[in-house]
Amino acid sequence: MMSVSILVAAAPQAAINTNGLVSYLQGLFGPLFLGIVGIVALFFLFTREITRFVQFIVLAVAIAVIFYTPDIVETLAKGISNALGVH
Repeated sequence: MMSVSILVAAAPQAAINTNGLVSYLQGLFGPLFLGIVGIVALFFLFTREITRFVQFIVLAVAIAVIFYTPDIVETLAKGISNALGVH
């Protein structure tokens, strides 16, 4: 009995492996995001709402940049804080 409890206590704990999670999510949602952007952009073009089309494209590009390069948010925050003199 004693040897069984020692083996259980010495067994390593199972951990969740999240190494490929970001690339998996980008591969999953990337084509979906681009498809939705394309459909909505075509809708705005066909209804001749150029102002809304431009606003939508700018917003879609901003979201895509944040989604595909999340490090840019940290870089921008550091740049803004340095520009404001906050260290």
